[in-house]
Amino acid sequence: MASTTTVLIVEDDPLALRRLVQAVDLHAADAAVAGCAFTVAEALAWLAQRQPDVLLCDLGLPDGSGIDVIRATRKRYPACDCMVVTVFGDDQHVLASIEAGAIGYLLKDETTDRIAASIGELRAGGSPMSPLIARQVVNRLRGAPPEATARDAAGAVVLSVRENEILDLISRGYTYAESARYLGLSVHTVQSHIKNIYGKLAVRSRGEAVFEAAKLGLLKSL
Repeated sequence: MASTTTVLIVEDDPLALRRLVQAVDLHAADAAVAGCAFTVAEALAWLAQRQPDVLLCDLGLPDGSGIDVIRATRKRYPACDCMVVTVFGDDQHVLASIEAGAIGYLLKDETTDRIAASIGELRAGGSPMSPLIARQVVNRLRGAPPEATARDAAGAVVLSVRENEILDLISRGYTYAESARYLGLSVHTVQSHIKNIYGKLAVRSRGEAVFEAAKLGLLKSL
């Protein structure tokens, strides 16, 4: 009988944590949540006592970066498979995570079924990645500039479903806190998505983002 795959989840957003737990417990065959940590410090303390088979780790944590958790995990437990599950899809975070030891990289818009399947892929020796991230890695290897990863084959800017939702709300005047309540997210998560949107649109402010998105036909409300 195959042994159960133990999973450590590092995530500070309660709703996102719940989805990850559901992905493991309800969908992933022969996998179980061994522990959950909300901060880098909690994760490192947990890892000092136990070894997980799989690490599912967010990057934007209250006391630092999940990249530090990934690096520490791979150093202590080389056999542990580390996968990022985050809202950060920019070139810098992707490359830093892979260099630290991550072998999978999913965006939080992925379904629980996809996250669950990715755990099996990890254990089978695969490197599951969201399509946008996989394209980004390929473009990087080909020497394409980072900004090309935020566009599709036709050159159009690509926003995730969640990014589109948040962009639509802020274009209608919603504050970050109001957007977070409306979508059932934390303000921190909304802010992380906003940073991604700014990066993809090559802007620095809400006004510039709304103007550029409207020009590109990305807004439903305008």
